[in-house]
Amino acid sequence: MSNTNLIKNWNFNNTYVDLPNSLYSKCNPIAVNNPKLICFNHSLAKSIDLDFLIGHSKTKEFLSGNLIPDDAYPIAQAYAGHQFGHFTKLGDGRAIVLGEVLNKKKQRFDIQLKGSGRTPFSRNGDGRATLSSMLREFLFSEAMYHLRIPTTRSLSVVATGEKVYRNEIQDGGVLTRIASSHIRIGTFEYVSSFCNSDELKTLLNYVINRHYPELLKSENYALGLLKIVQKKQIDLIIEWIRVGFIHGVMNTDNMSIAGETIDYGPCAFMNFYDRSTCFSSIDRQGRYAFGNQPQIALWNLSIFANSLLPLISKNQKESIDLAKSILDSFQDSFNQKWYNMMKNKLGLFDDNEEYLLLIDNLIKIMDELNLDYNNTFYDLSQSMHNSPLNENEKFNNWKVQFLHFKKIENRKTESIKLMNNNNPSIIPRNHVVEDVLNESVNGDFEPFKKFLNLLSSPYKKNEIGDYYKFPKADFDKTYQTFCGT
Repeated sequence: MSNTNLIKNWNFNNTYVDLPNSLYSKCNPIAVNNPKLICFNHSLAKSIDLDFLIGHSKTKEFLSGNLIPDDAYPIAQAYAGHQFGHFTKLGDGRAIVLGEVLNKKKQRFDIQLKGSGRTPFSRNGDGRATLSSMLREFLFSEAMYHLRIPTTRSLSVVATGEKVYRNEIQDGGVLTRIASSHIRIGTFEYVSSFCNSDELKTLLNYVINRHYPELLKSENYALGLLKIVQKKQIDLIIEWIRVGFIHGVMNTDNMSIAGETIDYGPCAFMNFYDRSTCFSSIDRQGRYAFGNQPQIALWNLSIFANSLLPLISKNQKESIDLAKSILDSFQDSFNQKWYNMMKNKLGLFDDNEEYLLLIDNLIKIMDELNLDYNNTFYDLSQSMHNSPLNENEKFNNWKVQFLHFKKIENRKTESIKLMNNNNPSIIPRNHVVEDVLNESVNGDFEPFKKFLNLLSSPYKKNEIGDYYKFPKADFDKTYQTFCGT
């Protein structure tokens, strides 16, 4: 394919730039010296009709920001956010949205370059990202996708050939991120705090038309949006908990209006069950620990509701009461979905109140015995063959009751299928993540690619070595993750 066709073949259909210019700043990526394509997601490229990029010598130039496609309209988005509870004016300081593409199915996606240089929102930052952190996001976002969890995705990672100065000198990288949009709770906070009411209403209408057109029939757009975003957030957190994922930095600017997992900075997976598990180096109080994620989601939603209050009703008290009625339903809805998710992991179908105590008791046992979260459920799905838990009296007493309920239901084949669909055989174990990233930045990308391939089929009964399946002894005791970009 010629360079001219490569420039023209992107099917851009940019709509965000039709919003008031207070919501973004037009700016181009800053060119890099020596781009090298490290990772490219072939299946994702095909799904969004960017497969013309596969194998082309100039692909690295486009995905590093050195070349800009025709009809792109590069922007840095403005937003604010509560970071660890403190309100801050933010914006894309190291990321630029090239534009929105439509695939043949008329699905719309943002194409964003992360680590592409300074923007008007960079503050004192250099706008760059480390190669290691961009590979990390590629790894985690694709692992989450294959775990069937709503997420932004990664099209590519390009090494820039330049150095990035953090606590130490590291290689630079640019990630191409694909998202339904990059609109966040923090976007609404920004407009609510720094723009006028007409701009807030314009943003509301845009989000509904782009993401939730079913709300166009509702009488109250703002209230309808709050309700549907709350549902999306509950569903997302439930999925995180299902596999033991810890986001690590659930600031309001990292919560997508589309209900996708966004920003894989100090994220990790919990190995041994403990609600207080937190690996983030900057979360010294454990605000975003594993067990706190549901309540933080509710806290973030209350901030979102506050931004929408002027649009819910002209009467402030009525507006607050209506928003509160939505937020008050969070806990009951979450609890119901959490128990349903746990029933799925255990392969149970019936609506039996005794199951609630069964689930609660299992969680208590996992906590007391410091059991591996994912492996415990996976072993149950495999009938506990050769499991050391078979020697534990407390667990065996629980298992007797569990098997009794399974016998009563008498749906063995369906139960096994349900468990296999909800309990992965492999997750990104912390020690493996760090190993493959370290080897990658030292020039050996094969372990990274092998791990990525294993993570692409987490619900298949593949033969997986102990290195990938089990946590490394004592590794988590001192393990820390960092923003690092």
